[in-house]
Amino acid sequence: MEAAQTIKNLPPYLFARIEKLTAEAKAAGKDVISLGIGDPDRPTPPHIIAKLIEQAQNPANHQYPSSVGMLEFRQAVADWYQKRFGLKLDPKTEVVSLLGSKEGIAHISFCYLNPGDLSLVPDPGYPVYAIGALLGNARSYPLPLLPEKGFLPDLQAIPDAVAREAKIMFLNYPNNPTGATADLKFFQEVVEFARKYDILVCHDAAYSEVFFDGKAPVSFLQAEGAKEVGIEFHSVSKTYNMTGWRVGWAAGNAEAIDVLGRFKSNVDSGVFQALQYAAITALTDSQDCVKEMRQVYQERRDVVVAGLRKMGWNLEPPQATIYVWAPVPKGYTSSSFAELILEKAAVVITPGLGYGERSDGYFRIALTQEVDRIQEALDRMQAALGVMEF
Repeated sequence: MEAAQTIKNLPPYLFARIEKLTAEAKAAGKDVISLGIGDPDRPTPPHIIAKLIEQAQNPANHQYPSSVGMLEFRQAVADWYQKRFGLKLDPKTEVVSLLGSKEGIAHISFCYLNPGDLSLVPDPGYPVYAIGALLGNARSYPLPLLPEKGFLPDLQAIPDAVAREAKIMFLNYPNNPTGATADLKFFQEVVEFARKYDILVCHDAAYSEVFFDGKAPVSFLQAEGAKEVGIEFHSVSKTYNMTGWRVGWAAGNAEAIDVLGRFKSNVDSGVFQALQYAAITALTDSQDCVKEMRQVYQERRDVVVAGLRKMGWNLEPPQATIYVWAPVPKGYTSSSFAELILEKAAVVITPGLGYGERSDGYFRIALTQEVDRIQEALDRMQAALGVMEF
């Protein structure tokens, strides 16, 4: 039995070698510290778990849910946007539930790209932005995110012919993996760009609540006219330590929300209602757990930045997300440096190559270990490598 050509076209898993070397190190008895995976290490807050248990015991929740989500859940999302960003959303027409934001990000390309069509994707960027187009036999055009531009794409540098051909633009702020944020001025420029070229903007805002130094990021939907040209993806995953729960949403342009909802009604049966009730609790109850989580990540960020600076890195602390994005030292690729760190220090970092062709000169550290383990990892790196040259 032969797999479809679209599956054959999928790129190889770029972290396979790192995973293999990690498994070998563990098998050899090494104490491996992983700073590679972007998965919160703290548990989901207890009040959210309690709501899931309560609702899982209700037989009414054991049947097929609505594919677009319970109205109560969509209302909770709309209320959260009103409270957090001052935005008014119609829960009936401008919000759709997702099996985590990743699912919607992948599927929106199927909704709008015909074979051969073009989408604009950030580089570095979450691989799913481009994979959705690839699976639909469409194409992607990379938008370089450069440090001198604050890791924002230069819209003026996109060739006119490319912009006219593009149907979708993916953006992600706060940004994985760079930790950069975007302001309303930039988002306003995006709206005007999308209007000019008739492009659907798909903004991934999954890290909007993981910010530092009291500087809360804005939503793309706050830009004037944003709902005319785009949608925003979000979820409870990173905000409430609920990555495994798979509850998210898309919000914004009513036509795009309807199209995505119609697609979903044909490929899945919606989010288990007990999970939706738990997500409602997360969004509507006290947000003290989110504030505590921010403090935890900020302390970890500061430890990582200080440790890398000691070893020769000239780094500005990231403004948001659970990552630190840093250049590799002179003489290394992202993969060779990741392998060196694993071999010499038994520490796992993520090579930048997995996030785009222009990312090979970087690596990513995830802030998903307790401070003492992060400090131990940095101490090991310094003992093994000393001060690096750049």
